[in-house]
Amino acid sequence: MELSDEIVINAPKERVYAALNDPAVLQQCIPGCEELIKHSDTELEAKVVLKIGPVKARFSGNVELDTAGAPDAFSLTGQGNGGAAGHAKGGADVTLTAEDANTTTLRYVAKADIGGKLAQLGSRLIQSTAKKLAAKFFKSFADVVNEDVSA
Repeated sequence: MELSDEIVINAPKERVYAALNDPAVLQQCIPGCEELIKHSDTELEAKVVLKIGPVKARFSGNVELDTAGAPDAFSLTGQGNGGAAGHAKGGADVTLTAEDANTTTLRYVAKADIGGKLAQLGSRLIQSTAKKLAAKFFKSFADVVNEDVSA
């Protein structure tokens, strides 16, 4: 499964990049996130509860960041285990483009593979749920970053 989108955020690129690396901001924005622990500048551990169709699962997983292209671009890869519900692994490439001094366009391309009960739900349900979760994350993220700018 592949997802891609872009969102315009009313904040300078440096502030957007900093927020994408702030565990408190990410925990606030990730749907169902119960816990997000930063082990290093490139390693995070997360606990997330998600409901996909009839399946509700608590995932625990690890995310690794590759910040070689920062602050213009970075990528992340991760995997999570939801016990009997199944497992997921994937990654995303994110680019940040400064449109002007106070506006940044964030673009991402994400890929994910799932297995277990979740994979049996059907690709349409998984795809639509993934799109909704991604949209919810980026809307929340833009709102939080925009609040920081106006504060």
